[in-house]
Amino acid sequence: MAEAQTKVYADEDRMIPKVLIRAMLGLVLATLAIATFARVTDRPLVSQPPVSPVKAEVAIVIDADASSGAATVHLADGAPLAEFGPQEGGFIAGMYRVIHRERTKHRVATNGPVILQAYENGRMGLIDPSTGWRADLMGFGADNSEAFARLLAQAQGGNT
Repeated sequence: MAEAQTKVYADEDRMIPKVLIRAMLGLVLATLAIATFARVTDRPLVSQPPVSPVKAEVAIVIDADASSGAATVHLADGAPLAEFGPQEGGFIAGMYRVIHRERTKHRVATNGPVILQAYENGRMGLIDPSTGWRADLMGFGADNSEAFARLLAQAQGGNT
């Protein structure tokens, strides 16, 4: 009966190649150097959405069920605007969770209105005046931005 042969490995065989470790370290240091340079020289942010005049805006209050994805939207005066079930309210409920988290972090009331804006260049924005948080809704895709565009149209009686 032949004995099973066990192969003995040297420590060098199991180690990550030194050239790879040096390359990773170089990448980390280069990233830190670039970020430090940008911060020290006050380089402007270049990945900002284009600035455009506001075409229409409305103050809304979003209330959502975090577990199901259902959402209810009211005008700032309390008039109901729209109610979404779990299937169609997912993105709006998701935005509610982000706003709620920001407000909790800033220790402000979590039930205040947010400003929904349509810009002349066709983009949509959501702004929370109580925390300064804002989102360009086109960054989440056209379908998600369209959900808020329909809310704005409904709040204005059908015209944006």
